[in-house]
Amino acid sequence: MWIRGIVGIVLVAIGGVWIAQGTGALRGSMMSGHGQYAVLGVVAVAVGLALVGWAWLIRRRSPRA
Repeated sequence: MWIRGIVGIVLVAIGGVWIAQGTGALRGSMMSGHGQYAVLGVVAVAVGLALVGWAWLIRRRSPRA
């Protein structure tokens, strides 16, 4: 459960950076200004949010000891 949440948060953060670089808002790498990295960033954010949501659902459904 914790691993899914942590991986999800990391993917959301990385995806945000990729979106910023792909759109040209964040300069300084070979990814800057290339639209395909923005698309990959959106996919990474979507997968990350799904993992965080999945971890949250599992935590919510589990009985507390």
